[in-house]
Amino acid sequence: MEKCVEELLFLHVMAEQEPTPEQLAALAATEECDDSPTYKAPAQKSLQEIKELDKDDESLRKYKEALLGGVEHQADPNAPNIQVTRMTLLCDAAPSCLVLDLQGDLDGLKNTPLLLKEGVEYKVKINFKVNSEIVSGLKYVQNSYRKGVKVDKSEYMVGSYGPRPNEYEYITTLEEAPKGILARGTYNIKSRFTDDDKNNHLSWDWCLVIKKDWSD
Repeated sequence: MEKCVEELLFLHVMAEQEPTPEQLAALAATEECDDSPTYKAPAQKSLQEIKELDKDDESLRKYKEALLGGVEHQADPNAPNIQVTRMTLLCDAAPSCLVLDLQGDLDGLKNTPLLLKEGVEYKVKINFKVNSEIVSGLKYVQNSYRKGVKVDKSEYMVGSYGPRPNEYEYITTLEEAPKGILARGTYNIKSRFTDDDKNNHLSWDWCLVIKKDWSD
């Protein structure tokens, strides 16, 4: 996101107004990133199939232990395999917690924007549960829009996980909020939690507001 804003600042270094939709569209064209058509995900195996795989293979045994742990987990048969519970913006400079509850009213998230001061550093944390089957190649993907035009796409490889009673958490690399006159404003963000098989475990829309200061 910061790269996009820096390019806008270069185009409008002396401007005092928001970028136009046409300028945002031109910038967005440079940010398109499609999934590789040559990639093919490995075949998914059930938990029972994995447990029965070559029990004399030491490396495979260690792999299964890493994914499954040493405790049998009795999952709720009515619960989905993947439950994404919340998203948090981790920012040491923030005066309060920046958390989205992903188990409640997802439609209402767009009406409660998260606020970041321009230029601060932050990370995104996703909390989720794996209930019954091992899942491979989890990904967190987000697309950011301004005035209806996509200005950024970020994709994070979360990894492979086995079922357990406790939540997992994934934390992205350190990001920096955009800064400058043209960076300030509202970003509408579409997020999704998916995997190698392109299963959409959860999608949610939310808003991020960049301001000059926390109290603005």
